[in-house]
Amino acid sequence: MAGTTKERARHWQYEELPGVDLLRARYIRKEFVRHTHEHFVIAAITEGIEVFHHRGSDQYAGAGALALINPDTPHTGRAGVPEGWRYGAVYPAPALVAEIAAETTRIRGTPGFVSPVLDDPYAVALVHQVLRAADEGNALAADTLLRAAVTRLLRLNGGALPQREVRTAGARTAARARAVLEERMADPPSLERLAADLGSSPFALLRAFRDAYGMPPHAWLTDARVRRARHLLDAGTPPAQAAVAVGFTDQSHLSRHFSRIVGVPPGAYQRERKNVQDARSRLFLPSAAWHDRQLSQTRTYTPKAQGDPTPPSYGTPSESGSPSDSPGSPSG
Repeated sequence: MAGTTKERARHWQYEELPGVDLLRARYIRKEFVRHTHEHFVIAAITEGIEVFHHRGSDQYAGAGALALINPDTPHTGRAGVPEGWRYGAVYPAPALVAEIAAETTRIRGTPGFVSPVLDDPYAVALVHQVLRAADEGNALAADTLLRAAVTRLLRLNGGALPQREVRTAGARTAARARAVLEERMADPPSLERLAADLGSSPFALLRAFRDAYGMPPHAWLTDARVRRARHLLDAGTPPAQAAVAVGFTDQSHLSRHFSRIVGVPPGAYQRERKNVQDARSRLFLPSAAWHDRQLSQTRTYTPKAQGDPTPPSYGTPSESGSPSDSPGSPSG
C-alpha cells in the first residue's frame, strides 16, 4: 500500500449467495462508529492493521488475520497504522452459519465465534477466493468456498453463544425502552420522557440500556435507523425517502451515518443491490478466461485441518478491487 492514499470500497451481493453480503475495501482515515450487524462479520485482512473495540477492549487484526464479529455485537473500527488497512469480508446470515455448523461441527446451541481475532492466512485466502468467485459469476466455487471458510473458522474458533436472558428489573426496563424506540424511530422521545414513561430515572435507564445492548439509547437508535434504512434501500426505496422514513433529517444526514456504519454511501450501496436484481434475469456462466485460469492453476492440496474441502486456486483481489491475474492459493 506504500504510496497510495485513496480509499475505496465496494459493498455488494451476489444473487447465488443469498443471505450473504460481500465487501472489498481499503481504508486509511475511515472510522466506524460503534454499531452492530444482523449478520456475522468475517473480515480477512491482507494489508495494514485494523483496530476495533470489542467487549471492553481494543482488538488488533493485521495481515493474515481475521476479525470475527458475532451478530448484534457492538464494535467499532479504525486503522491501526498510518497507511490504513485493506481487507475483504463476507457477512453470512445466522441461519446459514447455523446450517453449516449443524452439518460440519459438533457445536450444540447457537453457533458463534469465541475469539474476535484469529491468525489464519489460509482462511484469509479462502475469504478472498469467495469474493473473486462471486466477481466472476462462478456460483459453484463461491458457495463451496464460503462453506469451506465458515466450516474452518467454526472448527478453529467456534462455540455455542451464551443465551441472553432478561432477568433483572433493569434489563426488562431496557428491553421495554428498546421496543419504544423501535416503534417511534422517526419521532423518539427524550431520555427523560422515555425514563418517566417506563417508571425509571434517566441515569438508571441509561445504565441499564448500556449494560443490555452495549451502547447508550441514542447510539443504538442511530444504528437501528441505519439498519432499517438498509432494508428500505434493498426494497428499492430512494435514499432521500428512506432517510425521512427512519428519522434522519435528510439524505445527507443518512449518508453521514450510513457511511460510518456500513462503509459506503447509501447511493452506492443501493446501486449494487439494483445490479443484483437486474442480474436475476440473466444467466451467469464462468468466462472462458476463468476456465483457462483454472486449468493453468490446478495443483495438489493437502488439507491443514481434517475435513477441509479442497478449494479452487484463486488469487487475492488486486489493489484496484478487481481480481488479480496472478495465481495464488494458501499453503496448507
